[in-house]
Amino acid sequence: MKKRTKRVLVTGGAGFIGSHLCEKLLALGHEVICADNLFTGSRANVAHLAVDPRFEFVRHDIIQPLLVDADLIYNLACPAAPVHYQLNPVKTVQTNVVGTYNMLELARQTRARILQASTSEVYGDPEVHPQIESYCGHVNPIGPRACYDEGKRCAETLLTDYHLQNGVEVRIARIFNTYGPRMALDDGRVVSNFAAQALRGEDVTICGDGSQTRSFCYVDDMVEGLVTLMEYEGDLAEKPVNLGNPAEISMLELARLVIELAGSKSRIVHRPLPADDPRRRRPDISRARALLGFEPRTEIRAGLERTISYFRTRLDASDRSDLSDRSDLSGKPGQS
Repeated sequence: MKKRTKRVLVTGGAGFIGSHLCEKLLALGHEVICADNLFTGSRANVAHLAVDPRFEFVRHDIIQPLLVDADLIYNLACPAAPVHYQLNPVKTVQTNVVGTYNMLELARQTRARILQASTSEVYGDPEVHPQIESYCGHVNPIGPRACYDEGKRCAETLLTDYHLQNGVEVRIARIFNTYGPRMALDDGRVVSNFAAQALRGEDVTICGDGSQTRSFCYVDDMVEGLVTLMEYEGDLAEKPVNLGNPAEISMLELARLVIELAGSKSRIVHRPLPADDPRRRRPDISRARALLGFEPRTEIRAGLERTISYFRTRLDASDRSDLSDRSDLSGKPGQS
């Protein structure tokens, strides 16, 4: 049986993951409304989709209510890189709380199913490894990352309560580190930082001694997981789902691999570790495997080759002063 075409709203749709998601949804035959305030998103990320009559771009900040008709809502709107979400922490909290409330109200009014892009940061600097959905986390509520970490935790609370109180169909995706083409250079995230520095022949900067770990999921695999989670017909209202790649790598290993794949002669240098930076990050994806059949397919070497190739193209095509959408925020390292 042919699936019914649905009208899908993607907030944050001009961002890194959001733009790939819009592309996937169009390929599946849906109508897509991409809403983005372009703080960290870029029109260039979705420019190639504008020729499709089923695609609509709306410049909008979800802190303000949005009135559109939708069957499905993917709420991805929020800066995800520390250098961006720490620039205006109050705005970050508003986006996560007021913005999520507005999208839940829209879902209630239109009877749409809503998926919230939560984050592995709800686990904070974890005392349980790998992180499983039943773990409640170890988060500093007044630290420099709290605007994002606690904002996302509150958003999960809102989704759960909207389901219990108003019967809204909800899905919560706890997204672990994701990388791939269309990441913004110099945004403070480790893959983009390392790749940009290596390709420019600059020192590759590691925060701390490099022993801290992350688990990186290629964007195509992440988008597949998000779509599958949204389409799942079982009851997931009070069951957040980890999405990510459980292959764990240290920051020192990652830096060496990026330098190798970039063909660079960059040196590795160390900087102080930021406050509340998690020491380890690795998802337990048992729930996603069991319920969704989710299994990341892209190994990190292959994914990094594609990502570095994308960054190299941008470097070759642009003057270095124009590489980042937020060039004034560059040079602030992080391991997120």
